[in-house]
Amino acid sequence: MSQDRSALLAMAGGASLISLTGVLVRYADVPPTVAAFWRMAFGGVMLALVLLALRRWRHVPRRAWLFCLWPALAFAADLWLWHRSIHAIGPGLATLLANTQVFFMVAAGVMFFGERLHARFGLGVGLAFGGLVMILGDGWATLSAESRTGVWLGLATGIAYAAYNLGLKRAQREALRAAEPVLVVSTLQCAAFLLLAGLAEGVSFAIPDARSLAALLALGLIGQCLGWVLIGRALPRLRVATVGLLLLLQPLLAFVFDVLLFARPTAAHEWLGLVLSLAGIFLAGLHPAPRPAPRVDPPDPGSPVTPQR
Repeated sequence: MSQDRSALLAMAGGASLISLTGVLVRYADVPPTVAAFWRMAFGGVMLALVLLALRRWRHVPRRAWLFCLWPALAFAADLWLWHRSIHAIGPGLATLLANTQVFFMVAAGVMFFGERLHARFGLGVGLAFGGLVMILGDGWATLSAESRTGVWLGLATGIAYAAYNLGLKRAQREALRAAEPVLVVSTLQCAAFLLLAGLAEGVSFAIPDARSLAALLALGLIGQCLGWVLIGRALPRLRVATVGLLLLLQPLLAFVFDVLLFARPTAAHEWLGLVLSLAGIFLAGLHPAPRPAPRVDPPDPGSPVTPQR
């Protein structure tokens, strides 16, 4: 059966929009924690307004609010790490490393949920690691201490992002008819955690100028609202493999934007490494098709979904 063309366009458009988030973090020109806070604060309010306008807001039970604290804290850690990685190694490589969350998600499934590794996972790990070696190559020995730290921060972002995905799915199970409002709650709780982190760091949350304000508003709109709405609406109408492939537009375009906008020096073997890493992430993220389950009526248009970066 052919897939919905409008869903394909929505998924591609959402992934393309979200690929701009790393670029916007650089243009915002504020401390990493400050950029993360305003992204979540602006984005949470915008998404709430969109749901209200579309009459998709649902009551979020108190128990779900408590379960939202897990993904909120995990995503606060994710953004805290990722934004620092962006400043150290650029949005392209930082975004690619953050997408290694696929491997940590599979590892969590094996360790905590008794899932089995599928054959494609080993191949995916090999391709992704080989691609990363090609991107870094012999240059690792010549990287500055800040750049090396940026690489480790990017990998740590993948761990935090996997914890966020697992936590959000658990929170949404507490309110299946309010999966979208649960995301709003988690987003605003995440903003509160980032506010506390910024206060502990002693940074100022003042927005210095109109350019920074525009970048931060765009970050909230694209990173937490518009891109998510497009992806969330397309997810149920596409095959899993198609979703995984289209979502790879995000790290790919982020890398391209890094080269075009920030003059990242990139040799031919690094482009090949990028392709291999993306292929590895795609293969590792594929799961064997599940056995058909008995047909049940969908609970609501707001079914559990996982937003992307």
